Amino acid sequence: MSNLEIYCVTDKRLKSLENTNYHLAAVGKSIFPENYLRCDYGDNIFSKEEYYSELTFHYWFWKNKLDLKSENWIGFCQKRRFWIDKAFLDKKIDNENYIDAIIKTIPIEWNNYESIICERINVNKLKKMTILKKGFKHFIKKPSILFNIEKQNIALHFDLHHGNGNLDKAISQLDAADQEDFYQYVNTKTFFNPHIMFIAKPNVHDEWFTKLFSWLERCEKIFGFENLQGYGTKRLYAYLAERYLSFWFKKYTKSLEWPWTFIKYNEK
Repeated sequence: MSNLEIYCVTDKRLKSLENTNYHLAAVGKSIFPENYLRCDYGDNIFSKEEYYSELTFHYWFWKNKLDLKSENWIGFCQKRRFWIDKAFLDKKIDNENYIDAIIKTIPIEWNNYESIICERINVNKLKKMTILKKGFKHFIKKPSILFNIEKQNIALHFDLHHGNGNLDKAISQLDAADQEDFYQYVNTKTFFNPHIMFIAKPNVHDEWFTKLFSWLERCEKIFGFENLQGYGTKRLYAYLAERYLSFWFKKYTKSLEWPWTFIKYNEK
């Protein structure tokens, strides 16, 4: 019988979740209680945390805890972003009731799927001033991006917010089987599935992490760490993984988009 394991990755203590069946996973430099899973021992990339963000824990989990014999659905959420029970879709979810709203059991809808990914977000509602200010070169080459939102794709959005040309450089490091497909994906799609959140069986985890981390390791040879500064590029490896996740899970698994919510709560 399958059970549901959810790991919530956080850089701050989450007291409100400590009495739930969620597994709390610590990243960053804060001090956590002993019941939080740490990712700074064993086979780990903890030294890269400020660049890899929650992927630091994902890597540790893959190398040290993933049980390929398990039949459980295993997934990740993160501080402030949670999978929700569909019974709460029409209700207001806030700091007071989000514990009731987060998913705790396996929905019957998952039976015919291999993976669960976040409901998509659109990236084609860019302000004209943003395009002109950050993407003037794109505008000169293709003026239609200013008025035709179908031209405002993932690649354009990434260039404007995470460094012009960085996504193309990263794609050049992908395995040949994915290079062209992923390039077409980011240059035609105007949405992606955010937050590096997914739920799947262990074999899918293993395949995903094997492909992802080998790619990011190759990307390190291009981008390194010292020149990654500011909100838009410091966590470049996490932003790359976020876009690649949308593509990979749809290409290699039968995936289902699932509702999630952002909770702007205050821990007391």
